[in-house]
Amino acid sequence: MDNRILLHCCCAVCASSCIERLVNAGEKVVLFFSNCNIAPEEEYLRRLDAMRKLAAICQLELIEDEYDHPAWQAAVSGLEKEPERGARCPVCFGFSLERAARKASELGISRFATSLTVSPLKNSRTIFEAGAKFPGFEAIDFKKKDGYLRSGILAAEYGLYRQNYCGCEFSIRS
Repeated sequence: MDNRILLHCCCAVCASSCIERLVNAGEKVVLFFSNCNIAPEEEYLRRLDAMRKLAAICQLELIEDEYDHPAWQAAVSGLEKEPERGARCPVCFGFSLERAARKASELGISRFATSLTVSPLKNSRTIFEAGAKFPGFEAIDFKKKDGYLRSGILAAEYGLYRQNYCGCEFSIRS
């Protein structure tokens, strides 16, 4: 049985406790940093650097998706004025999860999950609905079992960069 799972990582802080939980459950985790929503690019690069640091600490493979912010902007076009947690977010989740599903398939990995569900600012049900459209998506609510609290502890322990907004330029103002 293949116990590999691709973990879509929204950021290193959120991913930290998700990785710990999956590894402790006996999963072979492959990390996938795919975040075309993050702006500006300097912020994207700070978060990618933190993800590289976490991957090294955890001794896990990290696959970096191409940063294509214009493609993400096109996907959410018309939703720019939506508030955080509004109609733009499910489209954004779907954009990232589709890329994760495609990468998992390319790698021959039959399952994938996302660290997005660890954040108390993200509705796990909305993420699960977006992910259900893709084969192999595992609806894991990483918030449970104090996942968010644990991610903060691990982030401090590892010295990970902690951002103060979701990622897109529209969430900065929210």
